[in-house]
Amino acid sequence: MRGLMMDRPLLIGALIQYAAEYHGDTEIVARTIEGPIHRYTYCEAERRAKQLARAFKRLGIGPGDRVATIAWNNHRHFELYFAISGIGAVCHTINPRLFADQLRYIVNHAEDKLLFLDLTFVPIAEKMAGEWAKLRHYVIMTDRAHMPQTSLPGALCYEDLVAGETADFVWPEFDENTASSLCYTSGTTGNPKGVLYTHRSTLLHSFAICSANAVGISMRDSILPVVPMFHVNAWGVPYAAAMSGAKLVFPGPKLDGASLHELFMEEKVTLSLGVPTVWLGLLQYLEQTGKRLDGLKRVTVGGSAVPRSMIEAFEEKYGVQCIHGWGMTEMSPVGTLGLPKLKHLERSRDELLAIKAKQGLPMFGVDMKVVAADGKVQPHDGKASGELLVRGPWIVGAYFNDDQATAAAFDEAGWFRTGDVATIDDDGYMIIVDRSKDVIKSGGEWISSIDVENAAMGHPDVAEAAVIGLPHPKWDERPLLIVVPKPGRQPSKESIVAFLGDKIARWQLPDDVVIVPEIPHGATGKVLKTRLREQFKDYRLPTI
Repeated sequence: MRGLMMDRPLLIGALIQYAAEYHGDTEIVARTIEGPIHRYTYCEAERRAKQLARAFKRLGIGPGDRVATIAWNNHRHFELYFAISGIGAVCHTINPRLFADQLRYIVNHAEDKLLFLDLTFVPIAEKMAGEWAKLRHYVIMTDRAHMPQTSLPGALCYEDLVAGETADFVWPEFDENTASSLCYTSGTTGNPKGVLYTHRSTLLHSFAICSANAVGISMRDSILPVVPMFHVNAWGVPYAAAMSGAKLVFPGPKLDGASLHELFMEEKVTLSLGVPTVWLGLLQYLEQTGKRLDGLKRVTVGGSAVPRSMIEAFEEKYGVQCIHGWGMTEMSPVGTLGLPKLKHLERSRDELLAIKAKQGLPMFGVDMKVVAADGKVQPHDGKASGELLVRGPWIVGAYFNDDQATAAAFDEAGWFRTGDVATIDDDGYMIIVDRSKDVIKSGGEWISSIDVENAAMGHPDVAEAAVIGLPHPKWDERPLLIVVPKPGRQPSKESIVAFLGDKIARWQLPDDVVIVPEIPHGATGKVLKTRLREQFKDYRLPTI
């Protein structure tokens, strides 16, 4: 017997329509590429998104067509999120930090017809335009006064495009399983893989991250997403903010500590989200200036493992709750959050910090299992490790037009293989031990590079740390610790090893420590272990 409830589709256009109708005077603030701060409301944002939707029709863009963006976090990019998906087209956000070969591949593989780009990225498009076969139009996201001289064929001005249309438009209704947006992974080997989200998956993910057991986004929040809108849809924040009616503060291209702090204070930001490297810069700025974070209640940190020292700094020095999140492009992206249960709140400070440092509990809708090399599902005892597999309604079911990648990414039952080595404890908390390619095998024992890195990050003179395994004639591999010192600090190898002495097992201690001015990062802010392994491939450990 079927139930007798209305069958209404879950659509992205409904999000901005709801925000405009019930939170129409809530502000959206953006630091623009041109310089000034831009302010308007959800009501005005929806009106402009409708004007864009009409412009798409005039440019020949229809359902299923891919429309690309290369842009920072700003109000125009926000409008595009809803205008593109709202008509049934696909919003393809492109990471400008990708290599030229990757940019060439993904635009052609996606068969993008239209490209919107911020002023910053015009030179990139000018260099690549001749290699993007299917693009019909380029739209530069600025006004007529700032429109640059460009070699891009038939370049259009964003504000002219908007001004040329009326807002007489009704968001269409269609199947909620229609494709809504497209993000490509930024893997270090092989071609990037396309993850094609649906309207349904996007709205379900938005419901989940708004919940109190997750990020807890509400209409009482002022949210500054530092995570880029070109990276996994800014972790879904633009959609969730519209769903909840939260104020949005877009930082544009300025992500340094001083610029972020200014916006936090002036816009009374209560929630911010970003990768650890951004927060390291902010914490260093606060340490150097003695400034505070008045009003900021919580930060969500993801993209790579969060060192315990970062959680301590936010919570104990500045009174800001630090939420450790984990996910993947293939997961929309949020999968787990390191929030304590009620029973944990009475535990000691150290025990509570240990819980918060875990990748955390899966949100409802995310199923997880840990599988050993022999295919056996591992128990939830916090000890047995294996590859982490996931499934759920906002998790990828296949890669976009890539049968080979799809075949390798799923088990026989359709679970997605994350490539992470993990454990799950008896409370259900998941802990990433390492990426399967980064775990270090030493004398038959596995060493988690993440554990060593996080411990090293607690050293008062260390700004960033990375660990790689190097060949060893007796132990197969041994860890090399690579660290970046904080500005003005000069930690010694001996002081770092001594600091680690009571924090990790003796056999996990690095055989050597190398001090470097910087560690290479990929397009999404993650440490490039592949580049480090290449850089130190001829390095000889002192114990050999």
